[in-house]
Amino acid sequence: MTEAKIAQNATFLTVALALQKALSFFYFILVARFIGVENTGKYSFSLSFVTIFAIFLDFGLTQILIRETARDPKNATKYLSNIIGLKLIGSLIIYFLAIVIINLMGYPEITRQMVYVAGVVMLIDSFALSFYGVLRGLHNLRFESFGVVLNQIIVLFVGLLVLKFNLGLVALVAVYLIGSLFNFFYALSRLIFSFKIIPKISLNRAVIKQILILALPFAMAGIFARIFGSIDMVMLSKLADDRAVGLYSVAYKIIFALQFIPLAFSASLYPAFSGYFVRSPQLLAKTFVRSMNYLMILALPLSVGIITIANKVIGPVFGSSYSESILTLQILSSALFLIFICFPVGAMLNAGNQQSRNTVNLGLVTGVNITLNLIFIPLFSQAGAALASLLSYVLLFILGLAVVEKIAVYDKKYLLLSFLKVLTSSVIMGAVVLALKDYLSFILVIPLGALIYFMTLFIVGGFGKEDILQIRRLAVSR
Repeated sequence: MTEAKIAQNATFLTVALALQKALSFFYFILVARFIGVENTGKYSFSLSFVTIFAIFLDFGLTQILIRETARDPKNATKYLSNIIGLKLIGSLIIYFLAIVIINLMGYPEITRQMVYVAGVVMLIDSFALSFYGVLRGLHNLRFESFGVVLNQIIVLFVGLLVLKFNLGLVALVAVYLIGSLFNFFYALSRLIFSFKIIPKISLNRAVIKQILILALPFAMAGIFARIFGSIDMVMLSKLADDRAVGLYSVAYKIIFALQFIPLAFSASLYPAFSGYFVRSPQLLAKTFVRSMNYLMILALPLSVGIITIANKVIGPVFGSSYSESILTLQILSSALFLIFICFPVGAMLNAGNQQSRNTVNLGLVTGVNITLNLIFIPLFSQAGAALASLLSYVLLFILGLAVVEKIAVYDKKYLLLSFLKVLTSSVIMGAVVLALKDYLSFILVIPLGALIYFMTLFIVGGFGKEDILQIRRLAVSR
């Protein structure tokens, strides 16, 4: 896979996810303002609750599809057909388990109904994820890019109708069901008509045994990662209340909306890393360093920028009732930089046959995160959950980077110097934003801060003409 192909795939998915996240963020703003803080808490909890169960259904199978399809496309149909068979059986078990647990936890009827509907969405999304996994393994992210955008447009349009006619919280969750059905059939049609891959339902014992053995480390890593990413809202719901969940979800949504950048990079890099690990250690190290460098350039100013203008954004965007989310947003923004650079680190571990170590790292971090939530939430409510996330990401990055050294010999000095240049430029930008934010609207301060950042970064040599030409050359190559 050439660098040009990596850049094209990353560009397609980055643009698509940027649009999808922008639409999703806009939609969430409308929902949060319309239904209020406590109902936003119920809404966010129901989606987070089923998200935890989704990874048990996928069980790392999509990662296997991507990796094995990238290594040998001839295996795509065989693996996909058996994974469909496995998921059909797993769907009944996982959905039943989710229903039993939500009832045992003693939540009110409205919350349980929302979880029932969200659970169906989870099942449909899991199969669509497998279809897109094959497409990723074939190094084609165009169809997924198109699908995620259309899915979000459907959710936005139908969701606005639900809000307009005040159809209730359950109908608001059911909006995602319509979008998921479209995504399912669209991804399936692309496999069939564009690549002549016709999925079947298969349960070959030998193939399933092989898949499960390969998937187990990915599954455990995925389970830990999903629990780590969603348990905060569930614990807030039990240790605090729906209001705390609503306040936390607003801050979390802003940070989550920005994760399309490393997510798109990772989606393109993982199959490339998998191929380079087998064929070219030099290209593997080179690609890792470049991905880390570019993500640092994007992530650190975002973290600093959000921290400096958080108090000017929450009120005008979400409403004054969400003003208590400001500190939570600032803490989560501090973790944003680490969230970005953890993506290529995780991709390296999985592509370099260190998925077992990655699983151990995620398990340890998940345990630490749960412990920190138990300590901090009773003390600081939603801000405590944010602090637990920040400290957990620090640990995750340290543990992951230590393993990367065993996979590839990369240029540490270059990355350290790049970080210092980016940090210097970000601090200067932050100082200017702090000085201006009380006199100018944040809508004007944001682009001005970005301009100052890139000018400073160019001056200190953190981003030169060669980098601009390289990105332009890779992005437009055919």
